[in-house]
Amino acid sequence: MEHVILVDEHDAELGTMEKLEAHQKGMLHRAFSILLFNSRGELLLQQRSLNKYHSGGLWTNTCCSHPLPNEDLQLATKRKLLQEMGIDLQPTFAFKFIYKAALENELIEHECDHVFIGRFDGEPSLNPEEAMDWRFENLASLKNSIQENPQLFSCWFKMILDHPEFSAKLHSLGHS
Repeated sequence: MEHVILVDEHDAELGTMEKLEAHQKGMLHRAFSILLFNSRGELLLQQRSLNKYHSGGLWTNTCCSHPLPNEDLQLATKRKLLQEMGIDLQPTFAFKFIYKAALENELIEHECDHVFIGRFDGEPSLNPEEAMDWRFENLASLKNSIQENPQLFSCWFKMILDHPEFSAKLHSLGHS
């Protein structure tokens, strides 16, 4: 049984809870989201496996998960990126934010989400338990796709793309 790290609004650890229980109760917990861009500035998207307990089949950022109790956040991002997408690299921390959103199956996503960004030119090797498809897409086209069909994308991914710190970070990296 996988556990998540419960945190307060300042990201201070409060303890742990079984992952599904935390999502049933809407408990604030630590998470991370990784966004990898290729040299053309296109974002690597993942389509979540239908086996996922929530948001299955939705398009989202390159990789997202939760650090394990007592696991360093940097190590967690590297571990999950390799496990989900077959990509061995260390993304860089960009910013964090807290959000709360109702999901299907009466689950509540309430996360302190640490957003990491990196560069990847290549083809991922998907773990079918985690992801069923992938694509690179430029941000202008992606934002149009989200506007036309918002139901096809995960709630946290849309929040990341709209976050002012994400725009500022992209600008500083030369993407816009």
